[in-house]
Amino acid sequence: MKNIKWGRIYLFVVLVVLYLPIFYLIFYSFSTGERMSNYQGFTFSHYADLFADSRLITIVINTMIIALLSSLIATIIGTLGAIAINQTVSRRQKNVLLTLNNILLVSPDVIIGASFLIFFTALGIGLGFGSVLFSHIAFSIPIVVLMVLPRLKEMDSALIDVAKDLGASDMQVLSRVLLPFITPGILSGFFMAFTYSLDDFAVTFFVTGNGFSTLSVEIYSRARQGINLEINALSALMFVFALILVIGYYLISTHNRSKKDKKRATVSGVVR
Repeated sequence: MKNIKWGRIYLFVVLVVLYLPIFYLIFYSFSTGERMSNYQGFTFSHYADLFADSRLITIVINTMIIALLSSLIATIIGTLGAIAINQTVSRRQKNVLLTLNNILLVSPDVIIGASFLIFFTALGIGLGFGSVLFSHIAFSIPIVVLMVLPRLKEMDSALIDVAKDLGASDMQVLSRVLLPFITPGILSGFFMAFTYSLDDFAVTFFVTGNGFSTLSVEIYSRARQGINLEINALSALMFVFALILVIGYYLISTHNRSKKDKKRATVSGVVR
C-alpha cells in the first residue's frame, strides 16, 4: 500500500512539473498586460493579434505542410522498410538493419542537424522548404519502422501462406492481408512522425534558410527578442491542437480494438 501511495505522489509531482509551465503560458495568454509577471485582466486581444500577424500565420501553415508531407512520405517508406526488415531471413542482416534504424533514434538532434547542413552545403543545395522536408522525412522514417515492426511480429505467417495457397498475388496479400493487420501500427507511426516533425527545433534550425521558417524556430527567434504574449496565445492553440490529435488517436485505436474484439467473438461463436 505504501508503494502505491508513493507511486501516486511521484506521478502527481511529475505531471505538475510537466504541465504547470504549459498552463502558466495559457493563463497569461488571456492577460491584458504585456508581461507574465502581473495578471491584469481577461482579454482575447493576444489571440486577435495572433490571427492578424500574416507572417506568423504563414509560418504555421508552412509547419503544418512540412509535418503532414514528411509524416505521410515517412509512413509509406517506413512501412515498406519494416516489412522488408521483417521478411529478412538472416538474423544477422536483420540485426544490422535494426541497428542502422535505431542509430538515428538515439543520435542527438544537433548531430543530425549539423550532418544534414554539411550534406546540403557540400552538394550545393539551397536551404529552405526542400531541405527541411528532406530532413524531417529522414528522421521520421525510423520512428515509423519502430511502430510498425511490433505489429508485423505479432502477425501469424500462416495467414500469408494461406492467402498464397488460395491464389492471392503478392499485391493482394499486401493490400488485403498484411496492411489491414498492421494498420494500427501504421497509424501510430504516422501520428508519432507528425508530432515529432511538428515540434522539432534542433534539426530544423540547422537546415532552414532563404526566408523559410517553421514554428519552433520562429518562437525561438521571437523569444530572444523579448517576451510577447502573442507567443503564449500561439502556444495555447498548439497545445489544444496536440490534445485533439491525442484524443483522435485514442478514439481511432479504441474503435479498431473494439472491431477486432467483435471479430474474435464472432469467430469463437462460430467455432463453438
